[in-house]
Amino acid sequence: MKKSLQIGGAYVGIIVGAGFASGQEIVLYFTSYGFKGIYGALLAMVGFSIVGMCVAQVSSRLRTTSHKDLIYQISGKSFGFLLDLILSLFLFGVAVIMFAGAGATFQQMFGLPIWLGSICMVILTVATVMLDVKNIINIIALATPYLLTIVSIIAIYAIATMDLTFVEQAVIAQQAQISENSWWVTALLYMSFNVGVSFSLLTVMCGSIRNDKVAGMGGILGGILLGALILLINFSLLAKMNIIVGLDIPMLALANEIHPIVGLLMTFSLLGMIYNTAVGMLYSFMVRFIKPNRGSFRVAVIIIGGLGFLASLVGFTTLVAKLYAVMGYVGLILIIFIISAWFKSGTRKIVYYKKGN
Repeated sequence: MKKSLQIGGAYVGIIVGAGFASGQEIVLYFTSYGFKGIYGALLAMVGFSIVGMCVAQVSSRLRTTSHKDLIYQISGKSFGFLLDLILSLFLFGVAVIMFAGAGATFQQMFGLPIWLGSICMVILTVATVMLDVKNIINIIALATPYLLTIVSIIAIYAIATMDLTFVEQAVIAQQAQISENSWWVTALLYMSFNVGVSFSLLTVMCGSIRNDKVAGMGGILGGILLGALILLINFSLLAKMNIIVGLDIPMLALANEIHPIVGLLMTFSLLGMIYNTAVGMLYSFMVRFIKPNRGSFRVAVIIIGGLGFLASLVGFTTLVAKLYAVMGYVGLILIIFIISAWFKSGTRKIVYYKKGN
């Protein structure tokens, strides 16, 4: 159970920076749908649990060391190459979004230039990626309880001090809706996007676990925790929709409304989650192409980190809106292959496919 909880905590830690720590993503995918966003959150919880279990167990059975090992096995050589390429580019793209998110947080909280916050996150991320994978997983898992505590405090406060009723807030929320998709389509796209975020590091992490039941339970626990966090943040934002409309980091605004100290704690929490995801994405991207024990690994990490900083200057909200929508559909394809592979691996031995880099 201890190992399963560690996997579940890391699963949450990988996703939260990209998926919902800032609140911007929850507004786009859930809160803007009003009360239907609650159904979407529950649907996402179920999806996270099922797919998390499948990825964890299949990775454990195949002893994967990078996402390439699993992708080629579950989707074949030709399609696997395309999926591998898209996912690898996506990993870099999410890391860039995390660098931009750090810059937006520094600006909103401290009034500092965006580039300063971004470069600080890049330096910290690059330094951490040079550690071994076990240390990285431990760091990511430890931050999850802290976020749960802070988000719970904000949710209780937001609901207790509502200016309008939930019905009135839901009307405001729906006026801010951008997507034309139905609530359930948007929830599935959100879930599939975040599966793409966590997929690579989960395959590395669970590939080293011999007991696939332990790995699978970790995926289920992580999915339940993710769903609980989405619901908490969604209720917080819906309760204060009249205040947070148009803000890049709405959760930070709610924390500051409680007290500047809570705002500061939320800033550290948010930056910690962004850091977690940035580390997970950059590490997964790097090990896809270069083994960590090679001398060129550290030089390559520094170069890629520098390129990521330059790309982050495009802006946080712009990057979120464009990249997340595209990756949601790619993630759905990935999920279909994952679930299919899980059924197959449970009934017969999968032949391990590995050729070249």
